[in-house]
Amino acid sequence: MLNSSLSVRPIWEVPLLGSQMPPLKAFQLTKQLVHQRVKDNIIIVTFGNYAFMDFILNWVKHLTDLGLSNLLVGAMDTKLLEALYWKGVPVFDMGSHMTTTDAGWGSTTFHKMGREKVILINAMLPFDYELLMCDTDMVWLKNPLPYIARFPEADVLTSTDQLIPTVIDDSLDIWQEVTGAYNIGIFHWRPTDPAKTLAREWKKLLEADEKLWDQQGFNDILHKKLGPSIDEESGLAYAFDGTVKLGLLPGSIFCSGHTYFVQAMYQQLRLEPYAVHTTFQFAGTEGKRHRLREGLFFHDEPEYYDSPGGFLSFKPSIPKSLLLDGEHNIESHFVLVNFQIKQIRTALAIASLLNRTLVMPPLWCRLDRLWFPHPGVLTGTMTRQPFICPLDHVFE
Repeated sequence: MLNSSLSVRPIWEVPLLGSQMPPLKAFQLTKQLVHQRVKDNIIIVTFGNYAFMDFILNWVKHLTDLGLSNLLVGAMDTKLLEALYWKGVPVFDMGSHMTTTDAGWGSTTFHKMGREKVILINAMLPFDYELLMCDTDMVWLKNPLPYIARFPEADVLTSTDQLIPTVIDDSLDIWQEVTGAYNIGIFHWRPTDPAKTLAREWKKLLEADEKLWDQQGFNDILHKKLGPSIDEESGLAYAFDGTVKLGLLPGSIFCSGHTYFVQAMYQQLRLEPYAVHTTFQFAGTEGKRHRLREGLFFHDEPEYYDSPGGFLSFKPSIPKSLLLDGEHNIESHFVLVNFQIKQIRTALAIASLLNRTLVMPPLWCRLDRLWFPHPGVLTGTMTRQPFICPLDHVFE
């Protein structure tokens, strides 16, 4: 009965002062431990190592601010497990024995973390609870559970990297028109037989090829047989072996780092976003953290704001001609960007002399930034020109 005592306290209620931490085996993932946290048969889960502690606390804070407490965090190292326990966050031991440092996208450790996700899904689906699995580098802005409940037939609902809108309301994206990868940073699984079979086969696929990226494997296996639609209304389609009912969460409101921070698609379509995932950025973990700060979505500790000499902010002065005149091309883009960099350089010098921390101003861009050749702005997207671009489009 050890682990029953771990999960029943309200989130953020810290253990009693002077109390001892339970033994590690009390944090093992069991159906009983999950049951303590489940509500309406759904559990919301993320996982990570100690390097992502601030992201994890931020993820939990957004959910509890939305009134959601049916959540659990998987700890990939004991340092994180202990830290979360003493902060009153419901945590379980993934038994991963991971490093406590940042894995870095694409590294061997990064791929190992991805495989842990597949293992975790396979471990949890037999408990017969719905599973909303999330990466730590995303935040919830609106309770997603009523939206998910609109599609009771779905075995799997997944986010995507789709950049071109296929719908202009809050319907599921039109699966036939989605060309972006299915993104496993946000996806919902129902404990149906087809979903369980999919999870098992996905795991086997990754075990057979240690170099295969978990997300690529997920895309490959679902595309084995994609279509037809299961009906004319829901937006769901058959996938995998013809039995899995799949839905694609709309990129306008289950936002990628591009649809939110570059296109502001939700804003243009007058929709309320449910989630933001810090993909499509260029500065690693620091870039993800800063994107969330730019969006006012990151809960920093008070000491983050304790700048000894105070702060310095300024309002850039940009001639209208640099923003609007002539074609939007490489030359006009760099003239605009360099004009702003010079002002920021001067502000940094003043801040340094005054021993103040510079608050970066919004940046304007005329062209998008991507890691592959493109015409400046991707055709079909809602990127406006000029647009306020994320800081990592210019600075790293």
